Amino acid sequence: MPYATANGTRLFYTDSGTGIPVLFLHGWGTSGRVWGAQVADLAADHRVVTVDWRGCGRSDHPATGNTTATNAADILALMDRLALDRPLLVGSSLGATFALEAALGAPERVGGVVSISGPGYWPSQGMAAPLRALRAALAADRPAALADWVPQWFAPTADPALAEQTRRQILRSGVFIDELFAESNLHDPRADIGRLTVPALFIHGRLDTEVPLDVSRTLAALALYGEFHAIEQAGHMPHQEQPAAVNALIRTALARQAAGTIPTATRSS
Repeated sequence: MPYATANGTRLFYTDSGTGIPVLFLHGWGTSGRVWGAQVADLAADHRVVTVDWRGCGRSDHPATGNTTATNAADILALMDRLALDRPLLVGSSLGATFALEAALGAPERVGGVVSISGPGYWPSQGMAAPLRALRAALAADRPAALADWVPQWFAPTADPALAEQTRRQILRSGVFIDELFAESNLHDPRADIGRLTVPALFIHGRLDTEVPLDVSRTLAALALYGEFHAIEQAGHMPHQEQPAAVNALIRTALARQAAGTIPTATRSS
């Protein structure tokens, strides 16, 4: 199986197809497996890489380094290991935070960012107390806490199997990633997002009950080349719930990158 070492941590990745590279970053506790519908579509004409970030899936589960800054550094290190030339970084939920931070830190190395239901400033502004309660519940009975919480990530019309698959992935990941909840209580990218010099597409499930739609809309408006799109009939995981709609938007971002064009103004739908 393919592994690459980044900052002393062994990361599992998949790498398929050729063309403009796309690097997919999953959300908290899951793995690169959540991008199956995107890999199947995009690898036909692009180089598609998925990674299980540190503490998750098939990668190492270190007790330290479970921070946004370290994960962003891991992304840049993996890009070096795989010789990814200005990839489009696509992140879901907390993976979107990592993607944005990597792009802010090294914009010359990134072709663009796609944030899918990213939490943005919401953990520090609207979720502080719930996240503390969640950490306590996870520490007390992790399987039960996940069984209660994970189904809320999906819209009512989503296949129940998606929630069960997601719960199982999280149980296979390490407990050390819970530290990211404490850190997110202090995270607010609004002051920095205006420095983002690459195109940034913000996608959000309209039925997301975890992170309000307006978080992505606000960040898109603050970004220099930001664009916002809502995905109908989708909750917090639109790339799994409505993959065709999400894939079409990612393809638009890739086409612009290939053509060397960027949005002239923030647009939304």
